[in-house]
Amino acid sequence: MNAATRLDECFAALKAEQRPALVTYVTAGDPDFETSLKILQGLPAAGADVIEIGMPFSDPMADGPTIQKAALRALGSGQTMTRTLELVHAFRQQDSQTPLVLMGYYNPIHRYGVARFLADAARAGVDGLIVVDLPPEHDVELCLPSREHGIAFIRLATPTTDAKRLPRVLDNASGFLYCVSVNGITGDRAPDFRDVEGMVGRLREHSHLPIAVGFGIRNAVQAAAIGRFSDAVVVGSALVEAIESAETRPGAIEAVHGLVRELAEGVRRAANT
Repeated sequence: MNAATRLDECFAALKAEQRPALVTYVTAGDPDFETSLKILQGLPAAGADVIEIGMPFSDPMADGPTIQKAALRALGSGQTMTRTLELVHAFRQQDSQTPLVLMGYYNPIHRYGVARFLADAARAGVDGLIVVDLPPEHDVELCLPSREHGIAFIRLATPTTDAKRLPRVLDNASGFLYCVSVNGITGDRAPDFRDVEGMVGRLREHSHLPIAVGFGIRNAVQAAAIGRFSDAVVVGSALVEAIESAETRPGAIEAVHGLVRELAEGVRRAANT
């Protein structure tokens, strides 16, 4: 299945069901390759509609301590960009439908080589990219080439993105929009639902793309509240914390899948209110 088709069909199907998507984030290779793969493989059955996979980087400036530590655990266990793409390929051996989005920073992609990265990512089965430190002024470097490979380039809009800046941010965006619910780093604090709802409303005035809300969403109650006015709810730090706090590798797998099941129930409640 074509990469863009997977994302588009996912959101179209959920729109028909009148419910938001649950987007789950985990860091590739955390705590090790095999455990990470088993976590990924079980996410769709647990209720994840779209999966974001973090590309480990030694200096993740937009991430809080939880995801910073996950990146270091992954790098310490030998995770590389090559291994991250191998992880995607291994996941695709049993799942050809669930959209996969790689999220991270430009440095590892640049070091790998943009042309090589995009070719290998498309071949592995990547559907989209979120690169948090590459602004639209540099679209020619990665955004436009990624779309030529059938890979969506997903933009982030933050509470500080004003009306003058927003059209530039949305230019060339595809797949969906990532609405950052709070100023600051991932996992920093809970969002104010009224503020976020207003921000989502403003984004809808400027774009037809589905809008996903992330940063600070940690439980089913928050997921349900955000899901009432968004097209997708993104949860990351809470899942990564479940990996960190687990006493065993099997315990980490079950902890993540158990939390995803709870979050999925919350997101589905949003469709009934």
